Amino acid sequence: MFVMSEIEHTLRLPPHLLNRPLNVAIKGELESLFLDKVIGKLGLCVSVYDILSIDGGFIFPGDGASTYTAKFRLVMFRPYVGEVISARLEESTKDGLRLSLGFFNDIYVPVPLMPNPYHIEPDPEHKNGIKWIWEYMGENYPIDWTDEIRFSVHSVNYPPLPIEQGKDSEQKDSEEKGLRQKDIKPFAPMVITVSQQLCCYYGLLK
Repeated sequence: MFVMSEIEHTLRLPPHLLNRPLNVAIKGELESLFLDKVIGKLGLCVSVYDILSIDGGFIFPGDGASTYTAKFRLVMFRPYVGEVISARLEESTKDGLRLSLGFFNDIYVPVPLMPNPYHIEPDPEHKNGIKWIWEYMGENYPIDWTDEIRFSVHSVNYPPLPIEQGKDSEQKDSEEKGLRQKDIKPFAPMVITVSQQLCCYYGLLK
């Protein structure tokens, strides 16, 4: 689930940080740049593990900051296909389930990968919510918000950053534009899709 990635990056160190030890100052800048960010094909950065080397210290004309090239290691959240992980239910809709690890919430169980057989019912505790009921050995097991769910990673994807096509500020009414933007889900730079094979209650898998 967690891996170590070695990266080299060139960064500016603002003058107000030059009174700190160089390693401490650069690590702080690296954390502000990478912590809780998704790096394509590498995963979600959860920690700057250590700094391997620092080179440079150049001050370019017209710039009061020093520029360094640092080689360092990051701890990345990047599960592999087939890995089994436990999570909690974050959202339940007609399209399937969204799960959360606490620090990462873009884990989806789409309908084709839901455990079979199943049926759905309205969820009275959540407006417009759906409750998925797993049918197992003649018993019904509702997938509730308090349950711990194990899942098998089916795929890990890094969607490209969406680019707005054209300028519609002068072509469409601002109210219509606002309604359209309200329906758009926040962009997720890393999406994990999980398989039905082990998507069930923790207690039933012990």
